Amino acid sequence: MNGLYDEIKIALYSVWSRRWLALGVAWLICILGWIAVSLQPPSYESEARVYVKTQNISSSQQGNSTNEQRKKIEQLSNTILSYENLQKVVRGTNLGLSVVTDKEMDGAVEALREKTEVELDEDSFYDISVTQSDPVLARDIVQKLIDIMQEENIAGDRSTIAEKISFWDEEVAKNQKILSEVEQRRIKFEQENLGLLPGVGSVSQRIESARNELNQIDTQLISAQSALVALNAQLASESPTINTPTFNPVAGGGGASSALASARGALAEARSRGLTDRHPDVVSLQKQIAALRSQAAAEPRASSGRSVIRTPNPAYSQLQSLRAERSATVAGLRTRKAALQSELAQLSSRQSLEPGVASEMEAINREFDSAKVQYDNALAERRAVEFDDNVESKTDAVKFSIIDKPSLSSVPSAPNRPLLLTIVLFFGLGAGVAVAFAMGHLQTSFPTASRLERASGLPVIGTVSLMLTPEQKTARTKNLKLLIGGTASLMGAFALLLIVEFTQRGLVTAAGA
Repeated sequence: MNGLYDEIKIALYSVWSRRWLALGVAWLICILGWIAVSLQPPSYESEARVYVKTQNISSSQQGNSTNEQRKKIEQLSNTILSYENLQKVVRGTNLGLSVVTDKEMDGAVEALREKTEVELDEDSFYDISVTQSDPVLARDIVQKLIDIMQEENIAGDRSTIAEKISFWDEEVAKNQKILSEVEQRRIKFEQENLGLLPGVGSVSQRIESARNELNQIDTQLISAQSALVALNAQLASESPTINTPTFNPVAGGGGASSALASARGALAEARSRGLTDRHPDVVSLQKQIAALRSQAAAEPRASSGRSVIRTPNPAYSQLQSLRAERSATVAGLRTRKAALQSELAQLSSRQSLEPGVASEMEAINREFDSAKVQYDNALAERRAVEFDDNVESKTDAVKFSIIDKPSLSSVPSAPNRPLLLTIVLFFGLGAGVAVAFAMGHLQTSFPTASRLERASGLPVIGTVSLMLTPEQKTARTKNLKLLIGGTASLMGAFALLLIVEFTQRGLVTAAGA
């Protein structure tokens, strides 16, 4: 135990005797170490936490299922650190102030990618962290990334929807053009082959209709001819005139009665011809009869005898009128029959063309139906995309919630200067002590008599104590004060560096606020 104690005393004496060497080595190492620590650029880390919320909107209303929404979130996570997005960050922050060429931009983007981390956990939380030499710049970069994420969700979807709308607009216009061309061909074909197409007004239907009408006309013609024959037989048995009794008037009288009889005969003949009471001749005869009736009533009656005269037979005249009418009906039916027979002949000659025309018309109709289906589908898709756009703009299938805003740290994440400064201080002191201790072992002096005995193998008779003069004591006291001052200065320099470090942190916090 005494040996260990002696060794400690010897070590301490060895160091103490070379205390200026130890202090010098400590100063040298501390100065070099503190300079190295001070030259290291600080790195400030800014962090933010974002929650991406998926809305529970049914796909039947929105056309956007939950899987598609989740796919959007994963796609956003993959594209947030793309070259285009990081280029936006560089140009939108102070990183772009010194970027001029494309090569410098590439370097800035790669450096930013190395110092940026975006992690997505299973609960749709994004953890974004950025490390930069300026805490304000780090915070601005994180905020810019969040802004780009929101833009990617909104503007990206709008861009995708706009592209879809543009695509379906082109499809609708193309199918509409095709549909219009087919419809024009169909109309032109129908006009060129009018009467040969199946359906209402086709050759077959027209032939069938003409034959039915021809059968009806034959029946009507037979009936009309039979009626005409019967009427001719009746007319042959009828006399054209009949006997009409009259009175012979006295001299100078009976003229009104004779005129009245003649007027009545003329009225009967006119009616037999089929004239109605509104006919001008009938109206005139009726007025004449009315006037003659009053005159005949005022005449004196003659005393002479009766006489008989021949007047037209009204029945005969009526039968003649009916015969003329029936003859005209028969002639009209024969004319219509001839026209129908001519039309049937023409239709029969065109009927051979009907199958080919019908087949071509069916092909055109199929093409029209196909074009119509394509147009309706494109129009429906266009409307569905517009509906999705309206739903997206009003509901936002994916929403962002910023849980933790971008942080502004006054404490650099690296390097930890207070710790490094302290380590350098202790390392410098330890190095000074170690150097002094090592130098004590390298020199050939012996601090104690026992060590000299062990080294030489000879007994040591005695030792002589060092006696100091007052001047030497004064010099030692002065040296001790200098040693204490040098050591205190080293500690003061360390404290000053710590104060400067914490002052800078306070200034950074004030600048960020």
